[in-house]
Amino acid sequence: MNFISEALLSSGPFSIAVSLAFNILISVLGFIPSVFITAANITVFGFEKGLILSYMGEIAGAVVSFWLYRKGLQTSKPKFMKNRWVMKLQRSQGIHAFWMILMLRLLPFIPSGVINLTAAFSKTGMMIFFLATSIGKLPALLVEAYSVTQVLKASDDVRIVLVLLILVIAIVYYFNRNKKKGM
Repeated sequence: MNFISEALLSSGPFSIAVSLAFNILISVLGFIPSVFITAANITVFGFEKGLILSYMGEIAGAVVSFWLYRKGLQTSKPKFMKNRWVMKLQRSQGIHAFWMILMLRLLPFIPSGVINLTAAFSKTGMMIFFLATSIGKLPALLVEAYSVTQVLKASDDVRIVLVLLILVIAIVYYFNRNKKKGM
C-alpha cells in the first residue's frame, strides 16, 4: 500500500489519473485485491474523496476488463466456467443478467475478476453490465472502505495480528485446495 500511496503523492495534479490507472490495472489483472488501492486512496485523499475515487476506479476497471476480456479471451474457457452459477450467467441476458451480476457483486466472497470475466463470456450487453456493476459495487466498497479505515487507525500490534491471521487462512486454503486436487 505504501508504494501506491507514494505514487499518488508524487503524481501531483495527476494523482487522480494515477489512482484510476492503478484501479484499472488491478481489475484487468483480476487476481490482486483492490483493497490496496482503496487504502491508498483513503490515506491520500481522505475517506470521502478516497471512497468516491475508489468507486469510480472500480467501475472503470470493471468496464475496461469486461471490454478487454470480451475482445481478447473469447477463445479460451477457464475451469471456473463450469460452475452452475457461472454457466447460468453465461446464458443470461437483459434483466436476468442485470440481476445476476448485481447479486454476484453483492456477495463479498466472489472475486470481482471472476464476475468481469464471466460476464464477458456471456450474452450480457455493456450497458447492463455497467448498471449492475455500478449499483452492486457500492455496498461492497463501503464495507471495504470502512474496514480499511479501521485497520489504518489500529495499533501496529493489531495490524500484525490481522496480517498473520490472513496468512494462516491463506496457507490453510492453499493446502486444502491442493489436498482436494490430489484425491
